[in-house]
Amino acid sequence: MYPRKLTRSVISNPDYPVVETRAGKVRGLWEEGTFLFRGVQYAQAKRFQMPQPVEPWEGTREAIIYGPVCPEIHTPIAHDQYNVPHYHYIQDEECHYLNIWTQHIESDAKRPVMVWIHGGGFATGSSIELYAYDGHELSAFGDVVVVSLNHRLNCIGYLDLSAYGEEYKYTANLGTADLVAALQWIHDNIAGFGGDPDNVTIMGQSGGGGKVHALLHTPSAFGLFHKAVIQSGLSTGGRETRPEQSQALGAAVVAELGITDIKEIETIPYYKLARAAQKASAELSATTGMRVGWGPVRDDEFYLGSGMLNPFCEQTKNIPMLVGSVLGEFDQNYNNVYAEGSKNDWPEEQVEALIRKIYGDAADAVMAAQKKAYPKAKLVDCLFTNQGMRVAHRDFCNKRAAEGCAPAWNWLFNLECPLNSGTIPWHNAEEAYMFHNANYLEASYIPGVSEQLQDQMTGAWVAFAYTGDPNHPGLPVWPAANAENGACMIFDAETRLECHHDDELMEAIPPKGMNFGGARRPTSTFGGGPRQSI
Repeated sequence: MYPRKLTRSVISNPDYPVVETRAGKVRGLWEEGTFLFRGVQYAQAKRFQMPQPVEPWEGTREAIIYGPVCPEIHTPIAHDQYNVPHYHYIQDEECHYLNIWTQHIESDAKRPVMVWIHGGGFATGSSIELYAYDGHELSAFGDVVVVSLNHRLNCIGYLDLSAYGEEYKYTANLGTADLVAALQWIHDNIAGFGGDPDNVTIMGQSGGGGKVHALLHTPSAFGLFHKAVIQSGLSTGGRETRPEQSQALGAAVVAELGITDIKEIETIPYYKLARAAQKASAELSATTGMRVGWGPVRDDEFYLGSGMLNPFCEQTKNIPMLVGSVLGEFDQNYNNVYAEGSKNDWPEEQVEALIRKIYGDAADAVMAAQKKAYPKAKLVDCLFTNQGMRVAHRDFCNKRAAEGCAPAWNWLFNLECPLNSGTIPWHNAEEAYMFHNANYLEASYIPGVSEQLQDQMTGAWVAFAYTGDPNHPGLPVWPAANAENGACMIFDAETRLECHHDDELMEAIPPKGMNFGGARRPTSTFGGGPRQSI
């Protein structure tokens, strides 16, 4: 899929490997012990209609190239491409395809299934967009079945046209409906690829984490997954879009297109539709102050969500969870440029002056809390430490514990990367490590350290997929999180368990976007959403 430091031998045989699905046979590839099936269609759908099962076929379909990804509008940014290498692929609205990496194609193998849901908010991205998403190493390391998938996004996945008739009733949630269709396909077919349909873990980062959260509140998904992982997918500022907001945007798009017969919207070229949605959203925000993003909308039937920090529906209280974020997220040094050169070379006087400028009256409390939370780290790092996601993921775990849910384990990825002579980890930085793909990313790769850390992280994710508990011999003992123990696994050059280690720091750092002493703490648009979303 991507350039590799080690060349793998790929064997293509007209008769092997072949797996029988409910719709027909598919032929994949065998790659140094791992079977790879690319571009397997899991559903089909007309624009603005719910996904339907794939029509059966005769003979054997090739599953050796990736299927099309959902159309999007984006503007790549150079440093984003370096820090988080992207791979852009053929786009098509018929994007209902998934990919499978597995060590077995015997139906009695019953290996855990790890389903990856990509980031990019609910507007951009794909199952193969980031180099880190290649599932070969994860499957081989953990002897698990790895599945990644595409689904409808942005205006074709979440444009609310429900006010225009019964046939458009679910348009605000079609992207989530696609995820359910993929999970149903996995339930029905994954045994033939060596997977256990009764042991499915859904995992997602950034927008993918938000999609995992959405599935916890989607009744049609209940029973199709058994464990869940949210990575940098929650925020203290996150809110669900209300129906009146989403319907207002739908009406604004229809007006922008000058449509008189709503059926016309089903045939308008994608990029014309997307640009109209982009313009309508901007004008709606300017004239009414209503800011509507793409994402699921509560309708009390298909989707029951009520805020990003709502920890469960009653039916998903029994789902064990692995929940965490990255130290820097969107605040890391490569985006927030406070001064020239590397942060690690700034004089102490300059660092303190910057902290006082950025944090104003909160500066003394932030500096004291930074030294207490991270005594071996540099004081300057508090300028780039993310609060919103860290607090959201910590509190989400605590809420689940307080409500008597299945255990949730909290973690924080803290590895300082060699980029720019020292950069705290950014949004997306952990993915290569939990996929066992650390050698793909030269911006964060540290010889010896990266190999050990990816064994620890991938080992935790794999152990969780097998047992619902991330503990394994390569880690310190890791208790599930609650408000009393404040337990958090710190994945770092020296991985360690901490308890309540940064509570004071999170309390001291003012919420992002507020004014501090006449200065505004910079914001950034990195990783899951640096591109121009529609």
